[in-house]
Amino acid sequence: MAKERRVGTVSRGIRCPIIRQGDDLATIVTDSVVEAAEAEGFELRDRDVISVTESIVARAQGNYCTTDDIAADVRAKLGADTIGVIFPILSRNRFAICLKGIAMGARKIVLMLSYPSDEVGNELISLDKIDEAGVNPYSDVLTLDRYRELFGYGKHEFTGVDYVEYYSNLIKEMGCDVEIIFANQAKAILDYTKNVINCDIHTRARTKRILKASGAEKVFGLDEIMNAPVNGSGCNEKYGLLGSNKATEGQVKLFPRECKQLVLDIQANILERTGKHVEVMVYGDGAFKDPKGKIWELADPVVSPAYTDGLVGTPNELKLKYLADNDFANLSGQALKDAISESIRKKDADLVGKMASEGTTPRQLTDLIGSLCDLTSGSGDKGTPVVLVQGYFDNYTS
Repeated sequence: MAKERRVGTVSRGIRCPIIRQGDDLATIVTDSVVEAAEAEGFELRDRDVISVTESIVARAQGNYCTTDDIAADVRAKLGADTIGVIFPILSRNRFAICLKGIAMGARKIVLMLSYPSDEVGNELISLDKIDEAGVNPYSDVLTLDRYRELFGYGKHEFTGVDYVEYYSNLIKEMGCDVEIIFANQAKAILDYTKNVINCDIHTRARTKRILKASGAEKVFGLDEIMNAPVNGSGCNEKYGLLGSNKATEGQVKLFPRECKQLVLDIQANILERTGKHVEVMVYGDGAFKDPKGKIWELADPVVSPAYTDGLVGTPNELKLKYLADNDFANLSGQALKDAISESIRKKDADLVGKMASEGTTPRQLTDLIGSLCDLTSGSGDKGTPVVLVQGYFDNYTS
């Protein structure tokens, strides 16, 4: 009789060498996972998931650009006069370096910040202060003077930065004039300029549509800046500057370019080395929200830009406590275990809408697993840019 497994899902950070441009990443990842298994005494199994952080993929690709490249692209697409820059997130790592390049390519920037928070939840001010001031954030446009009069100078809870002042000073340091307004209606920027870069991530298509319908002359999303090489630079054809990070004071690491072949190569390597058919994905930010800071983590355009076909879809799971409390409320012990196990073995291939699946997580597999991996690898000095997830597709009967 087979020995019962006593452990479900396990997530392991895998240490790897520091990745440089041109490295054979598929081989490095394969070697690192196989060597970790040998060193730690665990075995790979079919349907394990190997996840590779987007950062090392972009590094291996050499997918970088400079602020000079950004400036040149901005000048070519919008002209070097007054540009509206609207709905950026508040981030020194994610956006400030992009703003630096944009400012280098313009004479004046009208920076329009959403309030009371940015798209991913970073607060400029609290909703309570908005209520106290009698301001309607859905319709009111505030000048910088009016904003300071109402709300003063506020610093971000976690970073200690006043992003209004920080972004303003950064633009001026690039020799560019700046005017700051606060609004949540995209078309408000058109009272100041008809040439706009909209920097929102997940709502970018709607924002572009509204701007164009409202009379904007030139509209480019951040996904359309650096979407082709400039002076031999890197680029991202699909996402442009979205998903980028600061590399140095003058250089940006872009989101990785097409990397489906990478995940297929790792999958094939593992099959050859171990005989196991694993799934592989590239992941960036997880998709979860911090309850204290109210920050929604997903500043990348997607959680996973590439993954093997076995990661397509959503979970198809029964809710064990629903079965225990309803269908088998009169059972306990081994009889309950046997009944639930039998239900799992006979479950429908598609449980959407069925009460027995109520409360399970209706999200894409890549978003769920990517969030687990992002939390496992962290964003600092853990040195584990590869994560091995085992048992994710197990259930109570495994």
